[in-house]
Amino acid sequence: MYYDDQMKNRVKRIEGQLRGILRMMEEDKECKEVITQLSAVRTAIDRTIGVVVSSNLVECVQKNHDQGDKNTEELVKEAVNLLIKSR
Repeated sequence: MYYDDQMKNRVKRIEGQLRGILRMMEEDKECKEVITQLSAVRTAIDRTIGVVVSSNLVECVQKNHDQGDKNTEELVKEAVNLLIKSR
């Protein structure tokens, strides 16, 4: 699968957020502040998973269509299972 710059930038932003959280912990910031940032990271990760899975699904469906295979049900099931597994 091809991972475009937008996907990579999402992960880099998450990496930066995690570093910021670690810094907050080292500076003994309030629990509420740390939890708020951890929640933001979790949301960013969930959205990134959605972007990757949906892009992969589109890519696989297009590939199947190009190869003359009209049955995409299995691909959709696999994508849904990936999303379920990610939670």
